[in-house]
Order: sequence, then C-alpha cells, then structure tokens
Amino acid sequence: MTDKTLIPASPSEDDYVRQVAAAEPPALLSEVDPFALFDEWFKEALQKEPNDANAMALATADADDLPDVRMVLLKDVDPSGFVFYTNLESAKGRELAANPKAALLFHWKSLRRQVRVRGTVTPTTAEEADAYFATRARPAQLGAWASEQSRTLPDRLALEKRIAEVGLRYGLGKVPRPPHWSGFRVAPQSMEFWRDRPFRLHERLVFEWAGPGWTTRRLFP
Repeated sequence: MTDKTLIPASPSEDDYVRQVAAAEPPALLSEVDPFALFDEWFKEALQKEPNDANAMALATADADDLPDVRMVLLKDVDPSGFVFYTNLESAKGRELAANPKAALLFHWKSLRRQVRVRGTVTPTTAEEADAYFATRARPAQLGAWASEQSRTLPDRLALEKRIAEVGLRYGLGKVPRPPHWSGFRVAPQSMEFWRDRPFRLHERLVFEWAGPGWTTRRLFP
C-alpha cells in the first residue's frame, strides 16, 4: 500500500500568500478565438515544458460505455481540429470507429495550465496520413507494421522478431504506410482553458461552438 505520507499536503495559507506576492496578476484570458489562444499557450509550452509539450490525454468509450484514456501526441492543429495518428486496430482505433466522439486534455504543469477539448472525430485523409508517415524515423515506420497494437504480446522476443522480418521485407527501400495505420481529427464542440490561481480560485474560460461562431462563458473554479 502506498505510504500516505508521500502524498503532498495541500498548500498552506502562507504558501498561497507567497505565491500571490511573487506573481503579478495576469490579464483575463481573451475571449476572441480559442485557436489563437491555444496557439499562444502551446508556443509557451514548447519553450518551458521539459519534454513532449504536444502530449495530450485522449479519452474514448468502449462498447459498454466504459471510459478509456491514454496519452497520445498532437501532430497537427488548425481551426478544423486536433490531429493524432495511430493503429486503427488498436483499442482507441476500434472505439473511435464505433463511437466517433472524444475528449482531449493538455496539461502543461510547468505553466500551471490545461486545455480541455470535447468533440466529434473524423478520419484524416489518406494523403494527410501518407505525408505524416513519411516524416517518421524508419525504425518507427517499421514498428507501425510490426506492432499489433493493444493485442496480447506473447513475449518481447515476438515483437523483435516481427520488426526484423519487416526490416528484411523492405530492405533499404521506402517503407509505405500500413493500411491499418492512419489519423483522426477531433473537431471541437467545446474548449476549456484553465489557469492556476492562488487559493484554488482558478480561472476557467469555455468556448462553445454555436456555428457560425463561438460563444464563451466563465466558470466558477
């Protein structure tokens, strides 16, 4: 059992007072454009996060409506949505095929910020998937062919053997994108921007799509 003394205690009032004294109150978050705000925060995260500023939690649901969540990497973003790539036969691929809705969470601990996204999911085009796959390192391309993602692996040697077999198959030639590997785009219906403030009085700003534009509202922390 985990030693409960290892879990950090909640900050004391003195801790918060020191935070307030050290921090200049920021201006309220802009309500103009969620993607412009995301772009601003993402650029800061790329400078300050130790690694994988583009990491995001992806939540889906299985056939029994049981939630499932894992970390994936953002590979593209524009006003049409947030893009990631995966094995279509993986758990997330199967879940999204059956229920094309998802939630994303970016948590930038160094900035004390997070962004939540909820929306519908559509496949990327084959051209988009081909273009991204071509940028991957060759061992990662081979791995996409060799790994039966989310399915039972008898032992580590079985994976190494499959990678070797795929390597022999393609030799020094170009590795094509596997037909079972592609991308998904999450088109936001809502985006929430959360910013840490002292005493748990955080700032929360929600953008909701009401086509042809966004509405905004602020939430109690």
